[in-house]
Amino acid sequence: MNGNLFLYIDPGTGSMLFSILMGLFAAAYFLLRAVWLKVKFFFTGRLQGDAAKGRKNGIVVYSEGDHYWNVFLPVLDELERRETPVLYYTSSKTDPVFEKGYKFITSEYIGEGNRAYARLNFLEADVCLMTTPGLDVYQLKKSRAVSHYSHVLHSIDDATSYRLFGIDYYDSVLLSGEYQKKAIRELEAKRGIGAKELIVAGCPYLDVLESKIAGLPSRPAQQFTVLVSPSWGPSAILSRYGEQLLDPLVRTGFHVIVRPHPQSRNSEGAMLDRLKARYNENGNLEWDFSRENIGSLARSDVMISDFSSIVFDYAFLFDRPFFYVNADFDDQIYDSSDSEETPWKFRVLEEIGIELKDSMFADIGKHLEGAASVTELREGRLRARDTAWQCHGESGARIADYLIQKQREISC
Repeated sequence: MNGNLFLYIDPGTGSMLFSILMGLFAAAYFLLRAVWLKVKFFFTGRLQGDAAKGRKNGIVVYSEGDHYWNVFLPVLDELERRETPVLYYTSSKTDPVFEKGYKFITSEYIGEGNRAYARLNFLEADVCLMTTPGLDVYQLKKSRAVSHYSHVLHSIDDATSYRLFGIDYYDSVLLSGEYQKKAIRELEAKRGIGAKELIVAGCPYLDVLESKIAGLPSRPAQQFTVLVSPSWGPSAILSRYGEQLLDPLVRTGFHVIVRPHPQSRNSEGAMLDRLKARYNENGNLEWDFSRENIGSLARSDVMISDFSSIVFDYAFLFDRPFFYVNADFDDQIYDSSDSEETPWKFRVLEEIGIELKDSMFADIGKHLEGAASVTELREGRLRARDTAWQCHGESGARIADYLIQKQREISC
């Protein structure tokens, strides 16, 4: 031995230790703060400033990154219009909020990952709105000084599509459709957790994207375009099939756009690097890593996806055909695994899309071209849109209404 000692902590253990330490620090912080206020009152007989009024932040919004901007944009615009003060925290230095010039929205970059969570764990607010799942499950802990945590869904999807316990410890969830309530209530009953407030408020990001369609440039005459836009993880199509799917797609001569899920760059970087290198010389395949998906959606004639909710964006905004690959989807790590009912998105897929099996890959060009002329599924797409995208165009106002009302209830 050379006398050197190396200590290795695996990521799971490190995450657990961080959670424990942050919990201890938070408890100590709020305890000492309470003691200090009592000592101050004992010697002075009064409290001054914010402490005297019990003042803390009213409404706080936290965004994990740029790709959630369209979820918060209509809400922030509405709160700004109503001259409602809001503190907006973001984990992106390039967050579009910094270019908005809001007067009543105060924006601040608070870092990424554990640095951001450490800040949020000491947050003081009446109401905190987030898209982040796993509150009080992983590193992101509930702050004792936040009265109400509200979660807004960031996609058209079942509320059980998150990893296990994704929204269990939120006080309220803002939904895009009435259909999402049933599974949430089922899990609350099974897990013995309190009933959350469930509010159907619409889908903010779809409202934003729909408003942008009219401003998109008209589609130029171009070759047939296929968009491959999957979810991420071992059951997603890029991880599961990769070259097996992309090779025959490239051979069709169609223009192919591959738009990986944003999380793939963090969790599946090696897989993406391998595929990018493989098709580097293919002029008919392009990669799209842009923040918004609307450009690629608008340019494509047909889409291939899996269990990603982007199929609903495509169907609802553009009413075009899509293929889905869901073979052997494993939901053990998702909340849906604890539900007795098959998630709505899987039940409705066959009514609005076409299943793509690996046996079809060899003749994929023929299947893709044929899908463009299929019209029977259009009625199903319209029904699904009415079910999953309620309060059409009203999400910003409805969510602002709820946040303001809740903040008033708490501060009274």
